[in-house]
Amino acid sequence: MGIDPSAEVHSSAIVEDGAVVGPDCIVGPFTIVGAKVRLGRGVHLKSHVVVTGDTSIGEETVVFPFAVIGEVPQDLKFGGEETRLDIGARNRIREHVTMNPGTAGGGGLTRIGDDGLFMAGCHVAHDCQIGNHVILVNNVAVAGHCHIDDQVIVGGLSGIHQFVRIGRGAIIGALSMVTSDVLPHALVQGPRGELDGLNLVGLKRRGVDRADITALRAAFLMLKQGEGNFQERARRLEEEADSDYVREMVAFILGDSDRGFLTPS
Repeated sequence: MGIDPSAEVHSSAIVEDGAVVGPDCIVGPFTIVGAKVRLGRGVHLKSHVVVTGDTSIGEETVVFPFAVIGEVPQDLKFGGEETRLDIGARNRIREHVTMNPGTAGGGGLTRIGDDGLFMAGCHVAHDCQIGNHVILVNNVAVAGHCHIDDQVIVGGLSGIHQFVRIGRGAIIGALSMVTSDVLPHALVQGPRGELDGLNLVGLKRRGVDRADITALRAAFLMLKQGEGNFQERARRLEEEADSDYVREMVAFILGDSDRGFLTPS
């Protein structure tokens, strides 16, 4: 495979034997591409980028200067085992971003979806599963084993605790420390990451039907004020839900969790 004839590789770049550089790729000056790296069509690595390990990067993704992609996990249990980092298509990975591959204890794979924006200084740790259209604002730190679903936005300088799940369409305010699971389409803000309602702005921007938004608001109120504990309220919602968005929220609550939930106060 090697380097496709249509690819542009700067004379100062290092592409190790075994790397696959696809059609129309650009590898900028002083960039290093490791032997097990696979770059899809049209990937652009700007200057001073390091891509190493068993790492694949999907088509038309752009990686900006001083990003380090695929270096070994920051996990003292990591023993050099063969693990992977898979990055999807059309991502924008900005300056000084770091992304690590998986570990044997976490399934051996870190996966990044498509069409994401990872702003300067973000970190995605080992064994994370990141969905599509995710935005991590400057200096967000996502710890190991986290699951972040599609269309999530995490505000700048926020931290996500290991094993946390963040449901689809949620938004995390800047300077938040999130230590528990976040419901789909939720709004979280505050230094200790408190659940503060629904991401109504995001729902409206995505064109969600008014009836679904109304159903979500009613479901949120029931989770907040209904009888029984949080799980019991969710099971009652499961029986009554007539909106796919509410059913999605209930399935998230009743799914496997290692951290518990941020609940309505």
